[in-house]
Amino acid sequence: MSNQPITDMIEAIERFAQLQPDYPVYNVLGEEHTYGQLKADSDSLAAYIDQMGLPEKSPVVVFGGQEYEMLASFVALTKSGHAYIPIDSHSALERVSAIVEVAEPSLIIAINEFPIENPAAPILTLEQVRGVYAAQHAYDLQHPVKGDDNYYIIFTSGTTGKPKGVQISHDNLLSFTNWMITDKEFATPERPQMLAQPPYSFDLSVMYWAPTLALGGTLFALPSAITQDFKQLFATIFSLPIAIWTSTPSFADMAMLSEDFNAEKMPGITHFYFDGEELTVKTAQKLRERFPNARIINAYGPTEATVALSAVAITDEMLATLKRLPIGYTKEDSPTFIIDEEGNKLPNGEQGEIIVSGPAVSKGYMNNPEKTAEAFFEFEGLPAYHTGDVGTMTDEGLLLYGGRMDFQIKFNGYRIELEDVSQNLNKSQYIDSAVAVPRYNKDHKVQNLLAYVILKDGVKEQFEREIDITKAIKEDLEHIMMSYMMPSKFLYRDSLPLTPNGKIDIKGLISEVNNR
Repeated sequence: MSNQPITDMIEAIERFAQLQPDYPVYNVLGEEHTYGQLKADSDSLAAYIDQMGLPEKSPVVVFGGQEYEMLASFVALTKSGHAYIPIDSHSALERVSAIVEVAEPSLIIAINEFPIENPAAPILTLEQVRGVYAAQHAYDLQHPVKGDDNYYIIFTSGTTGKPKGVQISHDNLLSFTNWMITDKEFATPERPQMLAQPPYSFDLSVMYWAPTLALGGTLFALPSAITQDFKQLFATIFSLPIAIWTSTPSFADMAMLSEDFNAEKMPGITHFYFDGEELTVKTAQKLRERFPNARIINAYGPTEATVALSAVAITDEMLATLKRLPIGYTKEDSPTFIIDEEGNKLPNGEQGEIIVSGPAVSKGYMNNPEKTAEAFFEFEGLPAYHTGDVGTMTDEGLLLYGGRMDFQIKFNGYRIELEDVSQNLNKSQYIDSAVAVPRYNKDHKVQNLLAYVILKDGVKEQFEREIDITKAIKEDLEHIMMSYMMPSKFLYRDSLPLTPNGKIDIKGLISEVNNR
């Protein structure tokens, strides 16, 4: 039987609470929560939120990791008509405060302890949330999130250090979810059994929770404390009865460090869904050797167009003949084009910028009209978005990826703007000026980040070795910078090359680093 599209996410979840109340929806390391329980808990919390008298449709921050209470809070907020802003509890303090500043949430649900004292919004703690569940209030759906209302807001890193909140509506979410559950490339089974590893603050998470809830399946959460520790990770992964693995290619590379990550030890795995960064031929070949019968899907898309806009099942022929894998057939409701610098459509086979239009395109960045105007526009009568990615379309309708147009890179699944890293480096007391430069491997993947640094006067004399300066800089920036943005190598210079405009010549440095 083929999956049917859904018309409303909450109605779908409610239907499964009626049809299969005892079926598990969320499993955290063996601790199970059912569809019936999710309904009861989210109803109770929605009723409580309604009583709080928050401004209508105001956004709410949900702070935590992969706990069940995160999911129940999201569902409760959707029921009570509020968009939620997921913030991962491993975020740097500066990022958390920047998000709160931009978003001005009316409430903060802190499933993990919230790191900011006396924020401008009231806080509901985990203890309070569990108390609300225990009260078991019934709930009448009067004003859920619908249509063009924001369903969730996910913050990406901003160039000026200020993160940008991408607003995704219920309509945007339906466009993505219905494509995913009916598309022949994904071939998502009924009641999918999905790995839930990427944090909720990363929109790759929508690729596991949306189809799973729409089709009445089970999510198997992998808390990040476990993914940080190889021994625990491998001990846990092999015991999860998952059929669908959704992650960045980097996370699969990490799993393949264990010889046991293969079809014999994990016979249940039937699908791999990849998004968030480039899937290389090398990674896909290794996976195919380990899981010869699994379906490997390469998907592509920006957060601003709701998770992904294209997907393709990787074939043996692609693995044997191509240097770079295609990023997919584009979804039917989202006309995707390659344009030149003047904004004209280019014919198949010609390289230009990938733009996407249609019902999955976000209405823009929250409380940020300038950045919204730069990236979002109208194309042939439809809302459209500039991806900033270079691409080509083949005659068969396959999209090919050609890299970033600007200095935005994908590293370990995170989208990082080089200027962002440079600005953070410049906050160190030891640094006069610095720039971050990516080094690519032969698969065009960012292998590591380097920092070119000019030190302030007198700093060199304070330290015996360069390695000690690097250590001091890293300690200095520990609470300012996310760990994934920290360059792994620091190169000290007396001066940096400049462009004719007097700016540091980043492009020149990138080619210098990559032509060695």
